[in-house]
Amino acid sequence: MQCELPSVNSNPEQIKEYLQKYKNIAIVGASPNPEKDSHKVTKYMIEAGYNVFPIYPKEDEILGRKVYRSLLDIEDKVDIVVVFRKPQAVMAVAEACIKRGDVNVLWTQLQIVNNEAAEKAKEHGIEVVQNLCIKIEHQRLLG
Repeated sequence: MQCELPSVNSNPEQIKEYLQKYKNIAIVGASPNPEKDSHKVTKYMIEAGYNVFPIYPKEDEILGRKVYRSLLDIEDKVDIVVVFRKPQAVMAVAEACIKRGDVNVLWTQLQIVNNEAAEKAKEHGIEVVQNLCIKIEHQRLLG
C-alpha cells in the first residue's frame, strides 16, 4: 500500500483553507519522544496556535496536552485528524472519523497512502489530504 499514489488529494488552495479555518487537530500516533517526527509536528502545531489532541497508546501527557487512547475518546470537536500510522491502519482511523461525525479533514503524513480509506472518508463528506506533512504545508502556505 505504501507504493500507492494518492488518487484523492486536496490542492494547495484547499489545504490553505483547511489550515486557516480549522483549529482542532487530533494527531493519531503522536509520540512523547522529541526525536520523532510526530512529536515535532505536534509541538509545531501547538506553537502555531492549534488546539491539538495527541492520540497515543501510552502516556498521560505529551507537550502539556492530555493524551487520548482513541479518536473516539475526545469529547471536543475535532476538525482535522492527522495520521502518523502505517497505511494499513488508516482505514480504522477513517472509520473512527466517520463514526465521530464531526471530522472535516482526514490527513495522512508523508509516505502514508491508503486510497481505499480515502475514498471511504470522501464518501462520508470528509475531505482528504494524503502523503503530505501538515507542518511543512503550514510553513509553506501560511508561514
